Amino acid sequence: MKLPRRNLLHLAASAAALPALPRIARAQTYPTRPVRLIVPVAPAGASDITARLIGQWLSERLGQQFVIDNRPGGGTNIGTEAVVRAPADGYTLLMVGSSNASNATLYDKLNFNFIREIAPVAGVFRGSLVMVVNPSVPASTVPEFIAYAKATPRKVNMASSGIGAVSHIAGELFKMMAGIDMVHVPYRGGGPAVNDLLAGQVQVYFASTVASIEYIRTGRLRALAVTTMSRAEALPDMPTMDSFLPGYEASLWYGIGAPKNTPAEIVAKLNTEINASLADPKLKARLADLGGTVLTGSPTDFGKLIADETEKWGNVIRALNIKAE
Repeated sequence: MKLPRRNLLHLAASAAALPALPRIARAQTYPTRPVRLIVPVAPAGASDITARLIGQWLSERLGQQFVIDNRPGGGTNIGTEAVVRAPADGYTLLMVGSSNASNATLYDKLNFNFIREIAPVAGVFRGSLVMVVNPSVPASTVPEFIAYAKATPRKVNMASSGIGAVSHIAGELFKMMAGIDMVHVPYRGGGPAVNDLLAGQVQVYFASTVASIEYIRTGRLRALAVTTMSRAEALPDMPTMDSFLPGYEASLWYGIGAPKNTPAEIVAKLNTEINASLADPKLKARLADLGGTVLTGSPTDFGKLIADETEKWGNVIRALNIKAE
């Protein structure tokens, strides 16, 4: 039977569209079961708090629970590798953070290549670190702290959320630029670091505003400066570190990633929903109240941020000869 040319063209177009149908259906129905959002640090830190805010929104919007799964250890590498090895089906996601960018240089041998094996989904949060001290420290300003540290070399313990974390690199950069020596005490996440700072086991910490702002407001910690070039909205009266050490800058950021080869339609759906959450006045205000700004954009935008930050902190790590212990 010979079909008219019009019918042949119609059939050809229909056949070409068939492969797209399962992908479209998959994106429309996703998720059909709970989704794990792996946070590669301990609970109570900035990454964990941010993940729980986004997870709650996604659970409500998409009708399935987004379960927060804390996997601390290895400077975020244990949790990150768990996502790298997970099925690329959208049901295992990663709370990506600044540490992922620095680890590419910090560790000589990793079982994965972060940029190649984690697909960027969406940015969520970007904010300043804040230099906080235990109230027992006899310093109310950065110059007073520098003078105190110089007078008591290696008597001041500096906490971090892990070797190579932004809190660590920010502290090392401060030490170098201020010409002081402090003992680095790494923790498995921001939460434990803050707890020991509150207890006086360590004296100073370059903390996220997310994890420290309530303690600052209640006077349980004393803030000396923020690490970004501009002042933080949540701490408008706090000076910038750049005003004391010209050229100093560090910021903290978080977003969502997925295993490579996760269907583009699922990545796009998650990106749309996350950007919608960041436009919601209540969530936007919550993040601003915690000291950060929303980090909206496409997966490509988030991927560029990751690449830029990997290069920036790689240069700092090499310059300071920071090594994973």
